[in-house]
Amino acid sequence: MKHFALTLLLLTSIFSFSQELPSRWDELTATDWETALEKSNYTCILPIGILEKHGPHGPIGSDLIKVREWSAMATKEEYAVVFPDYFYGQVNEARQQYGTFSIPSKLAMELLEATCQELGRNGFKRILIVNGHGGNPQMIRYFIQNQMEKKRDYVVYFFDPKIPESDAKKAAKLRKSDPSFDMHGGEKETSMLMHLRPELVKMDYVNKDSGQDQKRLKLSSDLYTAIWWYASFPNHYAGEAEVSTAELGKLLSDSMVSSLIKAIKDVKADEQSLKLQEEYFKNVKH
Repeated sequence: MKHFALTLLLLTSIFSFSQELPSRWDELTATDWETALEKSNYTCILPIGILEKHGPHGPIGSDLIKVREWSAMATKEEYAVVFPDYFYGQVNEARQQYGTFSIPSKLAMELLEATCQELGRNGFKRILIVNGHGGNPQMIRYFIQNQMEKKRDYVVYFFDPKIPESDAKKAAKLRKSDPSFDMHGGEKETSMLMHLRPELVKMDYVNKDSGQDQKRLKLSSDLYTAIWWYASFPNHYAGEAEVSTAELGKLLSDSMVSSLIKAIKDVKADEQSLKLQEEYFKNVKH
């Protein structure tokens, strides 16, 4: 009897595991699609990274890896469908470096629009963009504002979190570099990769380039010009990665995942945005 009960429990566990619904779009079966739509409340996460140099030591897909891992972790807690790897964004500032994949700005916007339209055509009413690249937010915000250009049957949201004060204080105690210059491939980003994918971080390469501000452009702080990044950081590396730790990376990543879980819950529960969007287009003057 004991053996029978144990066997039954084992078979039930195996069956339950085999029935677990994947969150990744590309791992779902077409048969499971409607179940995934219902379970996600018609919510799809679009993780956007980029392919570019991350100092001499970090993987070129660092931004993509971060959002991919965060989305996978978050959707284990709060289910949503996750679109596969998307690395078409704004990265003109890094075209002088090998490994950068940069497409024309018009095409980047068209691809994002076409992708969201396809997500909508496949049944999703809520699209949550999770971005990992510092050069994308302006583009994404402009894209989302342009959603008001014509009527759609879905809403696009942008996950752009601020680290909670409690986590910021903990991170400050672990940090060893100046956060004001830790902008790309430095302590923060490298620490997260050391936590998420340590086998991809080549710390023995870390001092091959300087991550210091070269201060080659003298302009008023009231002015902005596109060449500012290259003028300051021609190596496309800003910070001190040599002081990075997996401990800091875990703290920052855990904080990000926690915020993303909350954002997914909020988006799934949002019944107003689409109604208001529909109301808006009814009132648009033609």
